[in-house]
Amino acid sequence: MTDTLMPTYSRLPVAFSHGNGAVLFDTNGEEYLDALGGIAVCGLGHNHPAIRQAIAEQAGKLLHTSNLYGIAAQQQLADRLTALSGMDTVFFSNSGAEANEAAIKLARLYGHNKGIERPTIIVTENSFHGRTMATLSATGNRRAQAGFEPLVQGFVRVPYNDIDAIKNIAANHSEVVAILVEPIQGEGGVNIPADDYLNELRAVCDKHGWLLMLDEIQTGIGRTGKWFAHQHNGIVPDVMTLAKALGNGVPIGACMARGDAAQTLTPGTHGSTFGGNPLSCCAALAVLDTVEADDLPARAETLGRRILDGFKQQLAYVEGVVDIRGKGLMIGIELDMDCAELVSRALLGRKLLINVTSGNRVRLLPPLIIDQQQADTIVSMVSELIRVFLAENRKSLP
Repeated sequence: MTDTLMPTYSRLPVAFSHGNGAVLFDTNGEEYLDALGGIAVCGLGHNHPAIRQAIAEQAGKLLHTSNLYGIAAQQQLADRLTALSGMDTVFFSNSGAEANEAAIKLARLYGHNKGIERPTIIVTENSFHGRTMATLSATGNRRAQAGFEPLVQGFVRVPYNDIDAIKNIAANHSEVVAILVEPIQGEGGVNIPADDYLNELRAVCDKHGWLLMLDEIQTGIGRTGKWFAHQHNGIVPDVMTLAKALGNGVPIGACMARGDAAQTLTPGTHGSTFGGNPLSCCAALAVLDTVEADDLPARAETLGRRILDGFKQQLAYVEGVVDIRGKGLMIGIELDMDCAELVSRALLGRKLLINVTSGNRVRLLPPLIIDQQQADTIVSMVSELIRVFLAENRKSLP
């Protein structure tokens, strides 16, 4: 049989038919524990009653009218998000890449409005911001960029978690207008910067009149133990992007701004046919209601600490384990060798969904609604997989 899908993914040999909470069922009825959450999308797990009800009710009323007209749910969602974040305005899109694309356009227009001919954005190594041409160019992953040259100009790259490199650029580059950075790098390997890194970035941007733009697409909506990861630092960005968990699987992205940045995009400068449609906004409102009512950021912090402590107890002295790190329910385990095969081992041998990023980092992004037993099961299963894998592979080392 001819595969009519473009081969952009090396898909694992499973397809899921339905789910409930942190559990998925494949087309053969087999049960799996989801420790990946659709790559940080399904923060409320699968088949959540509040999301199901919101989608069903709105689908029976209205799906789309376009942004030529007012959309009540969109305004309500903007009001909620700005109240939670301290931002002023929101532009809604359909994905994280589109949200970051809006942020990049906003920064360029902000620079041009200040008379800067070639507005430049500082980005970091090992970052990931999307696969559109501009967001791919901002991404710090040469492998993802290869073959798509010429890339979009207007970016200067520095090492992540290196404030001195940014200060050096500030002293030698007059056309910088913004910094775009992830509070915690997700695709880059769950890289957590120094505790004061975001505060230092905020201070540099304030000093030079730059926009601090935070990509919270993976870290936002409670994942790290706060509504937004930067809230651990007590700062507020000028621009923030969201997606993933905002819709719990219904596609939606958001580019938020405050201060001068909030009024930079004006009629005709940007738009989206589908962005902020009634269905996606009603789903997102149900997500926010549930996260708030169940205090899921606090739950993520508590269970994340439990999982992290569990891994440190079981793996801290295992040869080949380089580091165990995390914040909330965003956990990374770095090994000293490529471990991509652990994904299929977990899936086929343990009925467990995990992820490996940057080649040698096991990444866990379970739903925020997991219970303690499921959290402990994730720790025990993943720890055993890693111990067995390292023991087998280290035997073959010279």
